[in-house]
Amino acid sequence: MERRRFAATGLAALAAAALPARRGARAQGLGTLKMLIPANPGGGWDQTGRALGAAMQAAKAVQSVQFDNKGGAAGTIGLAQFVNASKGDPNVLMVGGMVMVGGIALNKSPVDLSTVTPIARLTTEYEVIVVPAASPHKTIGDLARALKAEPGKVSWGGGSAGGTDHILVGLFAKAVGGDATKINYVPFKGGGEAVASIIGGHVAAGVSGLGEFAEQIRAGRMRALAVSGPKAIDGIASLKEQGIDVELGNWRGVFGAPGIVPAQRDALIAAVKAGVDAQAWKDALHRYGWDDAWLPGDEYRRFLDADTKRITAIIDSLGLRR
Repeated sequence: MERRRFAATGLAALAAAALPARRGARAQGLGTLKMLIPANPGGGWDQTGRALGAAMQAAKAVQSVQFDNKGGAAGTIGLAQFVNASKGDPNVLMVGGMVMVGGIALNKSPVDLSTVTPIARLTTEYEVIVVPAASPHKTIGDLARALKAEPGKVSWGGGSAGGTDHILVGLFAKAVGGDATKINYVPFKGGGEAVASIIGGHVAAGVSGLGEFAEQIRAGRMRALAVSGPKAIDGIASLKEQGIDVELGNWRGVFGAPGIVPAQRDALIAAVKAGVDAQAWKDALHRYGWDDAWLPGDEYRRFLDADTKRITAIIDSLGLRR
């Protein structure tokens, strides 16, 4: 893959404009950005990475973006590849988020997010619980009663084990008096697989970010029962509004390679910021129902440290680690 160096214009100029200058630091510009998406095509990470790449190109922060999808194990397979293959490379980004934090804890991954360079948190999104259009469960109450009575007979389709979707099912089961350790959760590597399984009735219910299921809900192929926010979204009542005390949001962000220097990190932050300031990114937020959650650099690292402790505690409280 070709790498190009640019003069003190382009990305280096973006870094200088967006962030305080570092004495003696030299920012390196980007021609081609490599974007690792640690999930199969069709899901939230894939949507995030491709939307960000398009916005960064629209803002002329990068000349081109090359995408690489590497799904499996809540992103930890892609994370390991990213860490091993990208050390010191200032021209790469990896998409990640809360799902990966949970997957690392659940899978006892030998590689975690302390090994990469936090660039920016980008979005938050609430989850939606759906059933196939032909499901006998007409309300969230119907689903709750079935889950409480026989948790193993209610199969759930969602993202990787230990991720946001899995955690929401566990919290839901616990809140309605079911046994969270007995939930029948079917993890999928990508959003496309989950959608097909839910529509086909191969699972009783599904969980994902609202943006991933919105088209299927509008088309009547899925029935939305509840969202995980504090109040209704797009006419879908929240769990809390329906008497179930659960609220959970999912965040996504990007990471740089291990071992890059501060000036290179700052240049990546500036390029990503140029992308999220572009109209193309604002259009993506609206299209997918994402909320802007910009948090760069050191602030992102502090948030990540705190969220890792929070998510690990939730997973342990639900008995999901065995």
